[in-house]
Parts: sequence; structure tokens; C-alpha cells
Amino acid sequence: MTATTRRAKTGPDAPDHAPARERTARRLLASSAKLSFDPLTDVDWAAAPEPGRFYGPPHRLSLYGTPQWERMTEEQRIELSKHEVASIASVGIWFEEILMQMLLRHAFDRDPTTAHVQYALTEIGDECRHSVMFARMISWMGVPAYGPGRVAHELGRIFKAVSTHSQTFGGTMYVEEILDAFQREAMADETLQPLTRQVSRIHVIEESRHISYAREELQRERLGPVRRRWEQLLIGVIVYFSTTSLINPRLYAAVGVDPAEGRRAARRNPFWHTTKREMAAKTLEVLDRAGLVGRANRWLLRAAGVV
Repeated sequence: MTATTRRAKTGPDAPDHAPARERTARRLLASSAKLSFDPLTDVDWAAAPEPGRFYGPPHRLSLYGTPQWERMTEEQRIELSKHEVASIASVGIWFEEILMQMLLRHAFDRDPTTAHVQYALTEIGDECRHSVMFARMISWMGVPAYGPGRVAHELGRIFKAVSTHSQTFGGTMYVEEILDAFQREAMADETLQPLTRQVSRIHVIEESRHISYAREELQRERLGPVRRRWEQLLIGVIVYFSTTSLINPRLYAAVGVDPAEGRRAARRNPFWHTTKREMAAKTLEVLDRAGLVGRANRWLLRAAGVV
């Protein structure tokens, strides 16, 4: 074996990955050119909310089926759905801002003439529009942009600057698949607010390309046993904080529930546990196949309520 052979790349940027990477990127670029949206013009922001309609599926709300839920009026339940959809959207903005910076770092060291890098830049453009769309939806609802808690926010500041290849694309897979699962259900539910269904539809269509890009890129990484444990631990941290940040407990006050009481009720709620497991199931299978679920992070996945 020559010295050149010994030094050959074996990671995600190995030359043998280039043809597959380019085929994927060209396909996604063609799809982007054919079907993309401008949320400033493709969503009817002038439409008023329709009375009596939920903003998200009632059975997916964190307090559904609890004693607190049973005490609420129908108007309070609809109000809770509005605040929870807004909370999830604001966490989506937070993560998309992290993702855009991670993709810029990914593109920074690579050849911009490749389709792979050009699709990364295209995805950044998509995420900019999605963040604006979610922000406009929150304003349209007239509720706060709750965002994640302080700890998650500060961890995101670190993560976007130092994430590895597995953390970048594994984290992307997890958060985007969770949002995708929620929104696929919402876009198909004709009883919900038309505007939140349209926002969900746009995000699902464009995110399907982002998920495909992340899934294929994630599977190109080959990890040794020590590195795998480390990556599992960090992925576990991402799963824990992104999942537990979806519903900001401050929102419960809007429907007359003490935030601490609401948080405890949601933590004990079997319906909410089922929702989280169902929403996370698909992406956890992908992470497992990539070697990113194991002994180092199962305790975090259990704490997040996704297994």
C-alpha cells in the first residue's frame, strides 16, 4: 500500500461519493426550479381567521385529554391550538437560523461550481423564506414568538458554530422531520384554519427536498466506535432540547392555565407522549441506520419522550 493510498479520504468528502452527491444535488435543483414558493405572495395574509376552526389538530395539542383540557371551553381549546402552533413555528425559525449558518459552513470549504454546493445555497434561500413565512404567520395570529428556552437558545449559539458533519445533517434530519410530520397532518385536515394549512403545505413541499439532501449526506459519514459514541451523545442533546422546546410553557397562561401546572400536565400526558413518539419515529429510524442511536443517547431520547 502506497503512502498516497493510505492518505486517501474515507469520510463524507471522499472522491467516490462525488458522483452520487452530484446526482442528488442536480435532481434537487431541478425540483427547486420547478416547484418553489414565495410566501409573501403565495399565502393570503389578508384573510382573517375563520371562527370556530382550530389552528392545529386538537389531538396533537400538549394538553389534549388532560383534566385541564376537560375544563376548557371550545374557545379556549382553539386559543391553545393557536399558541401551540405559534410556539412550534417560532422554534422552527430558531432552528432554521441555526441550519442556515451550518449550511454556510458546509459550503464555505467546498467547490461552489458543484451542484452539491449550489443546492446548499438554494436550501439556505428556502430557509430564509420559511423563516419569514413562519414569522408572518405568528404576526397574523397576533401571539408572541415564544421561541425556545434560554438554555436551548444559548446551546444553539454554540452548536451552529462547532457542529460536525453528523451533527449538522443528523440534527437537520430530526428537526425537519418532526415539523414535517406535524404539518403533513395539518395540511390534510380540512377542518383547520386555511392559512395554517397553506403554510404547512408550502413548508412540506420544500422541506421534502431538504430532508432528502440531509438524509443522503448523513449516510455518507462512516464513524469509528469512539467517534460514534460522541456523535450519539451530541445528537441526543439536540433531540432532547429541540423536542422539549416545541411547547413553551409560558403559552398556557393565555388559556388560564398556570405555566408550571401546564408543563407538569403535558409531561404526564400519554396523548402528548404518543404524539412525540409518532412524530419522531421516522427520523429516529434513519438516525439509527446511520449509527447515531445507541447506548450513549437512549437516556436522552427517553427523557425527551420520543422512545
